[in-house]
Amino acid sequence: MDLRQFLRAKINGLSARLSRLARIDNAFVGLRPQDMPYAPSPRHVQVANEHLAAVEQRIRARFATLHEGWERRPPQRVLIDIALVERELDRARRLFGMFYEVFAQRGTSFGPALAAHDAIAEDCYQAIRQAAPRIFDTPLLKPVCYMEHGYSPATMRRGVQLSRLLGEANPFPLIRIPWDRDQPWQSVFLHEVAHNLQADLGIWQENRQAVLRRIMGRARDPFLATVYGRWHKEIFADLAAILLGGPAAAWGMADFLAHPQPRTMTYRPGGAHPTAYLRVYLLAEMMRRMGFTGDATKLLRTWQGLYRPQRGHRIPAPLMSSAPRLIPDVVDEIAFQTRRNLAQRALVDIIPFAREDEVAIRAGAREIEAGGRPQLAPRHLVSAAHYALGRGRITAAALARRVIEQLNGTGLQRTPLRRVA
Repeated sequence: MDLRQFLRAKINGLSARLSRLARIDNAFVGLRPQDMPYAPSPRHVQVANEHLAAVEQRIRARFATLHEGWERRPPQRVLIDIALVERELDRARRLFGMFYEVFAQRGTSFGPALAAHDAIAEDCYQAIRQAAPRIFDTPLLKPVCYMEHGYSPATMRRGVQLSRLLGEANPFPLIRIPWDRDQPWQSVFLHEVAHNLQADLGIWQENRQAVLRRIMGRARDPFLATVYGRWHKEIFADLAAILLGGPAAAWGMADFLAHPQPRTMTYRPGGAHPTAYLRVYLLAEMMRRMGFTGDATKLLRTWQGLYRPQRGHRIPAPLMSSAPRLIPDVVDEIAFQTRRNLAQRALVDIIPFAREDEVAIRAGAREIEAGGRPQLAPRHLVSAAHYALGRGRITAAALARRVIEQLNGTGLQRTPLRRVA
C-alpha cells in the first residue's frame, strides 16, 4: 500500500464513522411504552437533536473540504484536515453519548425517581413564576436529572460550555444525582436546582459584586472579601434552598455537611464551597431572618455539640473571628437586598416561604406516615419526607415509594399564587 492508498483508506474509514451519527428518540434509547411517563419531554428530545444536527452539519462541511482534492495536497495537510474532521466528530460523539446515557436511564428502575426529581425541579421554577410573573422572559426547558457516580449531587447549567463536550454548550440544565441519593428527601437537590435558578435569573455577577462591596465596606479586609466573593454561589444556593424547602432544607444540608471534625473545620484555599463549620452558621442565620428562630437555635446547639473550635481547627483566624459580625451581613446581602435583575426585588420576594408553609409541611409529614397524599408543592413534599424520615415511623423504602408515586402520579401540585407588590 503506497502513501496515497493509505490516506484514502483512512478517509474512507472516517466517512464510515460519519454514517454512524444518529438522532435521539425514545425508541432509539430503548424506552418502552411503560417507561414513557418517566421519559424526558418531547421538547428536550427536539433540542438534543437540534444540537446534534448542528454539530453534524459542521462535520460534513469539514469532510467535504477534506474530500475535495485531497490527492493534490501534501500528506501533512491531509492529516491536519482529517484531524479537524475528527475534532468535530469527537464533539458529536460526546454530545450524543451524553444525551443517550441521560435519556436511556428513564428505561431503568431509576426512571420513576428521576422523573420525580424532574417534577421537584420544575416546581422550583414554577414557584418563582407565580411569585414574580414575567421574571423569566421566555419559556425555559426544565432541568433533567440523571444518575452518575460521585459523592454529592452536581449541576451543569443551561448554556455553559462543557469541557466534557469539548466546549459545546449545554442546551438545558442537567442535575447529577449519585446512585445512592435518589430518595426524594435530599435537601441538597434543592441546592442544585438553586444554582440553575441563579444562573437563569441572571444575578450571578450582580450578587458577587454586591457581596464584595458589602464585606469590604464592613471589614476593610481584601482577604475576607475575596473568600466570601468566591463562596457567593454556594451561599446563594444554600439560602435559596431554605426558601424553597423551609427549615427542613437547612437541617438536610447540615446532615450532608456533618463529618469528622478535621474535615468540617478545615479551610480549603481557593475552594468554591464555604468551610462546612461556618456554612451551617449561614444556614442558621437565614432561618433566623425568616422568623424560624427556634429552628435556628436548635441547629446551632446541635452543631456546637458536634464541633468545638477549642479542640483545634484549620480555619484562618480572620475568618473565625469575623464570622459573628460578617455572616449576618452576607445573608442579608444575598437574600434580603434588592437586585436590578430581579426588578428591584430581593430573593425572599421571588421565593416566598411563610410560617403557614412550614405548618403545612409538618402536617404533610404526618399524612405521609398515615399513608395519605398531602396536597403540597413538590418542593415542600421534599421537606415533608425529610421530617417523616427523621421521626422513624415509616421505613425509608416505603417513604420513598409513596413520595415518588405521588410526584409521578398526580403531577405538580401548584403553589397558591401570592399577591406581590
